[in-house]
Amino acid sequence: MTDLSSTDAIRAACRALPEGDADAARAAAERQNTLTKPPGSLGRLEEIAVFLAQWQGRAQPALETVDILVFAGSHGVVARGVSAFPGEVTQQMVANFAAGGAAINQLAKAAGARLSVVPLEVERPTGDFTCEPAMSNAEFADAVQKGYEAVPADADLVCLGEMGIGNTTAAAAVVAALFGGGGARWVGRGSGVDDAGMRRKADAVDAALACHGSTLADPLSALRLVGGRELAAMFGAALGARHKHIPLLIDGFVCTAAVAPLARLETGGLAHALAGHVSAEAAHGKVLAELGLRPLLDLGMRLGEGSGGAVAISILRAALACHNGMATFAEAGVSGG
Repeated sequence: MTDLSSTDAIRAACRALPEGDADAARAAAERQNTLTKPPGSLGRLEEIAVFLAQWQGRAQPALETVDILVFAGSHGVVARGVSAFPGEVTQQMVANFAAGGAAINQLAKAAGARLSVVPLEVERPTGDFTCEPAMSNAEFADAVQKGYEAVPADADLVCLGEMGIGNTTAAAAVVAALFGGGGARWVGRGSGVDDAGMRRKADAVDAALACHGSTLADPLSALRLVGGRELAAMFGAALGARHKHIPLLIDGFVCTAAVAPLARLETGGLAHALAGHVSAEAAHGKVLAELGLRPLLDLGMRLGEGSGGAVAISILRAALACHNGMATFAEAGVSGG
């Protein structure tokens, strides 16, 4: 078992990132050039097939076992009026997931994916990060470990999602620490706050930056001090997917903020990840640009739950249907190959 019992252990695990399989990627690219189509005519579908080959380690990758992992956590900063919904909605939505009544339940079925929901002490909010750490070192390490262990070893693809009232404010604080700029640059409407709510969100982020100061320069410290348990767990899951050679599909603003520290800690830390979509949350496109990630979809979604990533799974399935199912020029007896 990988040791993630402390921040130092987590940092060491982040330095030990395996690379993808260059030979499998090369073989997949060569296959693309033999299929009955003009080279490059399937655009990003061709890139996706090669990407999946690289991170699955096989020239003809598969999506037989796809897992959507949704992590849920509660946030002390909600007391500052940063959400349009009360904090207890987090627990209520976890129950809704269990009953099969949420959007992600339907989208997981449509995508042919297994859905796992992992509540992280949702009855106990994190500390109010405007004036204290969101998590202790032990709490942070525990959440990272839970995320890491939630990644099934048999998965062909893992898609991340979250639920947590107040977590767009936490995400804004994390990316402000990682990429600079105050609260006004990074906060958005989230669950639907009005202009006064936007100001409260920006003020909360600015207060967090002032409270924690230069300590936030370290990406892991930023995630611990101003993040949340579900963000830490998504980070752990991203790390686990990399260690287990499983390609990763990330969802919206909160999910992207959660995994961004891996890229800040190590060049190429998110090389195994695709951005499923760009959300309507105003700052998501900015974070994706900072990370050099091009979203697959832009549908104006801002639900979270892994919903945008779940829809994008169908794009990946389309890429592999063509990559594995098309005939080569030689097989089809078509000239020009």
